[in-house]
Amino acid sequence: MTDQLNQAARVLNENKGAIIEKYAIRSDARAYWQMTTTLIPYFILFYLAIESLAISYWLSAVMIGVLILFLMRVFMMMHDCGHKCIFKTPALNSIFGFIMGVLCGIPQYVWSRHHAYHHATNGNWNKYRGPLAVLSTEEYSQLSEKKQKSYQNSRKILLAPFGGFMYFIFNPRVTWLKGNIEFIAYFIKARKSGSNNSFKQIASEFKTNYWANWQEYRHMTANNVVLFIVWAAAAGYFGWMEFFSVYVIVISLSGALGIILFTIQHNFEGSYATGDADWNYYAASLAGTSYLDLPKILHWFTADIGYHHVHHLSARIPNYRLVDCHTEYTHLFGEVSRIALSDVAEAFRYILWDNVNHKMVSVQEYETAQENAA
Repeated sequence: MTDQLNQAARVLNENKGAIIEKYAIRSDARAYWQMTTTLIPYFILFYLAIESLAISYWLSAVMIGVLILFLMRVFMMMHDCGHKCIFKTPALNSIFGFIMGVLCGIPQYVWSRHHAYHHATNGNWNKYRGPLAVLSTEEYSQLSEKKQKSYQNSRKILLAPFGGFMYFIFNPRVTWLKGNIEFIAYFIKARKSGSNNSFKQIASEFKTNYWANWQEYRHMTANNVVLFIVWAAAAGYFGWMEFFSVYVIVISLSGALGIILFTIQHNFEGSYATGDADWNYYAASLAGTSYLDLPKILHWFTADIGYHHVHHLSARIPNYRLVDCHTEYTHLFGEVSRIALSDVAEAFRYILWDNVNHKMVSVQEYETAQENAA
């Protein structure tokens, strides 16, 4: 960490208390308004996107395009509910978080627990490698040429829609089903072994990689059961082909945008990426998190998550206060990288963690360094 970044991190730490006191203020009224202006258009557009299939595929495509953006906003609302930072009333964060989780296809409670880990370890690439599961340059160097090429190809931006499908549609269902099958097999085995333990006792002894505890399982089950009911009802009303053709496209493409958005918020040229010993929370907020400078309309659809440096300074600050906080304290964010929409594809080149120089690098930079060292 440079002296300049170290000084900026120290100043940011000194001002954090005052920033939180002024901006970590939630409003149920503002949160309700955001939910209303997100959910009502979302449901109207979903209805029109499916119904317009019978009129014109081009008309339906336009509806789907706007719907994809609204679903991205739905996800951002779920994200904020998980941080308990949008509503002042805790129960409302939980209720709306669950609803938004169903619409996104993922159990909000479980997702938010994993996301909280990301916030707690942001910039510490020993502990969290992001959605692209980034390799260190040392790990990459040990791969065969064929595997290196495969690693590069699997992290190209064009594969994001496939990632969206897997992340939001396939994995949450399969993970839950696999865990259920594993538990049923465990329970049957326990009974066959002559165990007289109750169902509750057997369940308490069951361990799995598919959920951390039974509270996570209950949220996963609730999310899947409600989602299956919604699927069946919607498919019965609109028709299976009509509903799922729109649903899969919207979820996959909106999920792709979410993956791209999250990735470039932490993977970009020279972004702060260190290990346990040198990690600093405030340095990571400044140099390991970007400010994504989007057109105003896209800032609205993404609930201002582009002001990601402010969000990582404190996840308690509601999305509707991020801009004001950034504006007032711009002088503290001089070390934050500003990324424009035109820079997104370029940012996706940074898929390696240089664990010696503590930053993200591209494959080209890595190869050049290897040639110079030879």
